[in-house]
Amino acid sequence: MKTRIIVAAVGLPLLLVVLLVLPPVATGILVGAMSVIAVYELLYMTGLARNLYLLVLSALMALAVAMWSCGGGTWKPALVGIWLYLMALSAVMLSAHTALKFETVCVSMFAGIVIPLLLSSLTRILFLDYGRFYILIPLILAFSSDTGAYFAGCYLGKHKMAPVVSPKKTWEGVAGGVAAAVVVMVLYALILDLAFSFEVNMGAAIVYGVLGSATSVVGDLFFSVIKRQTGIKDFGFILPGHGGILDRFDSMTLVAPLAESLILLLPLIVG
Repeated sequence: MKTRIIVAAVGLPLLLVVLLVLPPVATGILVGAMSVIAVYELLYMTGLARNLYLLVLSALMALAVAMWSCGGGTWKPALVGIWLYLMALSAVMLSAHTALKFETVCVSMFAGIVIPLLLSSLTRILFLDYGRFYILIPLILAFSSDTGAYFAGCYLGKHKMAPVVSPKKTWEGVAGGVAAAVVVMVLYALILDLAFSFEVNMGAAIVYGVLGSATSVVGDLFFSVIKRQTGIKDFGFILPGHGGILDRFDSMTLVAPLAESLILLLPLIVG
């Protein structure tokens, strides 16, 4: 626990510096590095795709997707990149068709395209109007929900939610996570209103909190299922006390794109 707290105490301020102080491209580079590590964790650490060519191709694609989000996210280069990636994967599968299964190639595509595309929502949010204020929202949703669920589960938890997949997760913890996410989002909206004179949509803040917390739970359980099915405890060890990138940012893979979507469809800042 001590190691876990120290890593969080050091890592969170560094993350905030990258997101709030450095140019947006720094976030793109950070997301790219995280995505490359996530590729390794999902493919190699689980044993789902321990093929060197698939690992390298998927890692390169993950980095390309992350950097693509820094360039404005235009679709022409994206389509070219995806075509090249799929052609390369097809070549690998054809050359090793007797040993390489189709599902192995599919999980490589998931690691190389889907995960970095989802995490890159953090970068794309920065390029939106008021991006420096919006970028905190996915962090607030994921971390406040996780914290609220932990304490509510510890003190009130009685009814198991998913005893096989995540034995410690309870319905009381989920309710506590939703409550915490809503409260913190409303407080953040008040800060934007009172300290920065933004006109904010309080109803949107509540929606963000409810959907964000629910999405955080789904993201956590999704990657827990992968760990259970592949028989591993953690995806990696790069973050002492926390595990790997996918252990610490599992919920963020779904919360970040949700936040991006809500910001576009139901802006928190209205003026």
